[in-house]
Amino acid sequence: MVSSKKLIIYIASVFILLLIIAGSFYLILGGKDWGIPNKVEVIYVQGELLTGSVPAGLGIATSEDITQSLKAAADDDGVKAIVMRINSPGGSPAASEEIISEMKKIKKPIVVSMGDVAASGAYYISAPATKIIANPDTITGSIGVIWEFQNRSAFYAKDGTSFYISKSGAFKDMGADWRGLTDEEKRYADQTIEEAYMRFVTEVAQDRNLSLSKVKDLADGRVYTGAKAKELGLVDELGNLDDAIDVAASLGGIQGQPEVTYANKPSLSQLLFGGDESNISRITSYYYESPYGQMLAIS
Repeated sequence: MVSSKKLIIYIASVFILLLIIAGSFYLILGGKDWGIPNKVEVIYVQGELLTGSVPAGLGIATSEDITQSLKAAADDDGVKAIVMRINSPGGSPAASEEIISEMKKIKKPIVVSMGDVAASGAYYISAPATKIIANPDTITGSIGVIWEFQNRSAFYAKDGTSFYISKSGAFKDMGADWRGLTDEEKRYADQTIEEAYMRFVTEVAQDRNLSLSKVKDLADGRVYTGAKAKELGLVDELGNLDDAIDVAASLGGIQGQPEVTYANKPSLSQLLFGGDESNISRITSYYYESPYGQMLAIS
């Protein structure tokens, strides 16, 4: 009789141990409950948008850094929603397209939180988000594409500098500053800009559920305040970063207070890299060197 009780206790103990082990494996191999955190991941997009590899926080927002952060958040079962905190005047269309491509692969809610500036290419990457939240005085919009050419031929002539150009094709030195564009080159430049512009406005129309004609009416290059952008359907709600996090948590099915993590927030060591104060100023260059100027409330 005693041995039977011991056997029962032994079997029960083994069963409980197996349950504990099974539960541990469930958590390790991707269980979505039992202690898996309910996180909202904040990804910073701060600075001019470019492809390439530049450390975050130095005034350039690279598509490689942002897409890597997006992939990591998508693969983390604990992350239920993503917030992209944008402070950028725009930049390379190619960088914007790389970021958009990655965003569209993600099944989790993505909420954009616009700060001081989210214009041009920065609005381009905002359009595919589940929700866009801006401050009332955020500078956004500037939907369009620009290609700048300089003609310094008068300067070179005055300086006595002359050039001999040997080229394999008529367009090979197009854009060189030692001469202006020919009429044919101007037409080609306009065609190229129109091609990129159509990709931009089509993306906005599809993502924002607006007609292409309405987006074209809005996409003449002008900027809008966040409040005006909301009226026009370019922005969903007005609010700050905390509001965007709350919206993301709700969309991600998180009940209660979410755990907020930051994927690529600039560190103090990055800001003070090399002890050069100019590196600190680079993180705000998106604002002070913005082609849209600065809206200030100071006296």
